[in-house]
Amino acid sequence: MILSDKKILEAIDKGEIVIEPYNREFLGTNSYDVHLGKWLALYKDEVLDARKHNEIEHFMIPDEGFVLQPDQLYLGVTEEYTETHTTVPFLEGKSSVGRLGIDIHATAGKGDVGFCNHWTLEISVSMPVRVYAGMPIGQLIYFKVDGDIENYYNKKQNAKYNLRTDKPVESMMWRNKFCILILLIFLLPDVKCQRSLTSI
Repeated sequence: MILSDKKILEAIDKGEIVIEPYNREFLGTNSYDVHLGKWLALYKDEVLDARKHNEIEHFMIPDEGFVLQPDQLYLGVTEEYTETHTTVPFLEGKSSVGRLGIDIHATAGKGDVGFCNHWTLEISVSMPVRVYAGMPIGQLIYFKVDGDIENYYNKKQNAKYNLRTDKPVESMMWRNKFCILILLIFLLPDVKCQRSLTSI
């Protein structure tokens, strides 16, 4: 079930939803509009490796805007810092943004209960388009959760995106267990040891 505007306001009043900066004008019928932050980032390498730490380079969007190009992945960030303590937040693009040929996320539209941070955007475009810091870029939708939460995202020891930052964050896939397992198999010549590891 999606929260209505009144329910979003109630959750904000209770501290269950935090949005900074907050402007009542940006509250929709059942969503809240978020805006493009001033930072973008590009991966340094042309070929990315899911097992390795792929570093990025940040740059600021100038006052005159920045032209995004097709066939290029840009990491962006929301201007808003958000916290969600009792509902599941979903970030979706605005229709006006989509009609400019801008996709704001590849697969990562869903947040977790307990997520507290700015949202990193995986931006791609179908044709060149100039974007500006502070422009509307997406909308947050909040879904109710059925049942109690055992492990909030901001309390998870292995959460990869808990460090608060107003800049885009690169993929932390390299921190997943499969990367460690593959590295151990590669480094250990003992076949028996390899078999025991692959059975984990």
